[in-house]
Amino acid sequence: MKIKKHIYIILLLISTFVSAQVKFDAKISKNKLGVNERLRVDFEMNQDGDNFNPPDFTGFTVVGGPNQSVSNSWINGKRSFKKTYTYFLAPKKRGNFIISQATIKIEGEIFKTTPIKVQVTAAVDIPKDPNNPNYLASENIHLVAEVSKTNPYLNEAITVVYKLYVSPKIAVDNWNEIDTPRYNDFWSQNINTKGQKVQNGTYKGEDYRYLVLRKTVLYPQKTGKLNIEPLTLDLSMRVPSNRRDIFGSLLMTRVSRTVSAGNKTINVKALPNEGKPVDFTGAVGDFKLDVSSSKKELDASESLQLKVSVKGSGNLKLFKLPKISLPSSLEVYEPEHKESVRTNLSGMQGSISDSYTVVPQFKGKYPIPSISFSYFDLKTESYKRLSSDEIVINVLNGPSNNSSSSENNTTLNSNKQAVVLNSNQFAFIKTKTNFSNVKPNYFFKTKLFWNLLLLPLLVIPLAIIIRKKKASRNADVYGNKIRKANKLARKYLGNAKKSLGKKEAFYIALEKALHNYLKAKLHIETNELSKDKIKSLLNEKGVEETVIKDFESILESCELARYTPIDIVTMQEDYDKSAKTISLIDKQAR
Repeated sequence: MKIKKHIYIILLLISTFVSAQVKFDAKISKNKLGVNERLRVDFEMNQDGDNFNPPDFTGFTVVGGPNQSVSNSWINGKRSFKKTYTYFLAPKKRGNFIISQATIKIEGEIFKTTPIKVQVTAAVDIPKDPNNPNYLASENIHLVAEVSKTNPYLNEAITVVYKLYVSPKIAVDNWNEIDTPRYNDFWSQNINTKGQKVQNGTYKGEDYRYLVLRKTVLYPQKTGKLNIEPLTLDLSMRVPSNRRDIFGSLLMTRVSRTVSAGNKTINVKALPNEGKPVDFTGAVGDFKLDVSSSKKELDASESLQLKVSVKGSGNLKLFKLPKISLPSSLEVYEPEHKESVRTNLSGMQGSISDSYTVVPQFKGKYPIPSISFSYFDLKTESYKRLSSDEIVINVLNGPSNNSSSSENNTTLNSNKQAVVLNSNQFAFIKTKTNFSNVKPNYFFKTKLFWNLLLLPLLVIPLAIIIRKKKASRNADVYGNKIRKANKLARKYLGNAKKSLGKKEAFYIALEKALHNYLKAKLHIETNELSKDKIKSLLNEKGVEETVIKDFESILESCELARYTPIDIVTMQEDYDKSAKTISLIDKQAR
């Protein structure tokens, strides 16, 4: 009997110890799910704790949570407590993943959950519940990429218009881009869509409202199948539920959803080899050639402007203009290139030109030969050639282009003639006058006199105001430092700003400006400009680590830009980032 009593006591103590033991567990809604499904993860504990740290959820995106719930009850005099942290996860891709350990501190001790394995498979068919908010959202909102042409020629303009279609049944509260398409192997230009209004339209035969989010003009730079990456949005919206309020109106449920326009494949055709001119430089579109001279008669050592321009619609920024060929007696300087191009949904339109400065050295007549330009016409799908008319430049006065100066002297001597005077040689001198009386014009007591007299009295208050503003501005040490830094950034980046739109010239000027700034700021030579040296010197001067990283990333962009296609929007972003970084370094450096 005594042994049994001792056993009962021991069992009672063990059960009491177990009941008082802390429990912290992780539970999931399913161990296997499709890539289009959602996973629920609950972290449960039987005692309250602090400093809860969830796992990093590698391979998943957190679409909901953490939601916290607490249950506290008394049954037969015993307290039952449960606290839960809930997360809703969306898989990023297929594969096997692990929900790693979560931690929490309870009564001064750290507790951890057990890792859980999850398998993500291909997309599965989800039962369609017409009252499910996620199903309603998926059926009533669509992001569409409309491509104008899927089989263009090389360097032929196509457009991509992204439209967000929303059913009248739901309301979109907010949206933001989480993945912006990068147009590899295309020259691209975004068209401003600010101020776009919601329009009414149809999608698959049903009434929808839609908003144009983005318009982009693309010129393919490679042949074959090219991929246009999708635009992806994260949307916050309200959808109707199956519940009603006391007035009978449907209650709305808030839902978050990610929508994508999907990949688009473009099959780019090569330009035909048949009939391709030898001097073809890649011009595709519809163009006109114009060659003009600012002067056709002038004297030696005077200058004229010879302008070669191409006008029309097509890939105006993506080919080179034909060069001119002039006689050796005409001195020609490097041309000034100008572009007057606008881009809309039909592509580039406008003109590009090269303006040459020409200076003749000797008198005579000089023919400027005809200039030819070839392009591929998309309407007839054939090559066309344009030719200019011959231009003759007549140099009236100047030295002759003779082989010897002795012949010139002989000719001059033989042509000398005696000067003949006649009696009327001074007839142009006027000997009679026709004077008239002039009324005196006095300055005293005129309007100008009184204005000049009162002007100093008006200037004195203005001078006092300007002096006070100048004094307050000089006292603003921080503001002056910011203005000085911004002025310094504009000084070094002036040449880069002038080259915006010309990729190579812009990034060469930008890199040179950054190097010149470093040499002036850090007192180092060009041969010392290494990444490690720059980083160590900026650290010594107290520049923040993030600013140093931004500066290094700009230098890397300058190196990579020469080998990758870059649009003018990216150039503007790099320029703004450079100006901001130079200003920050100048403000932070000691």
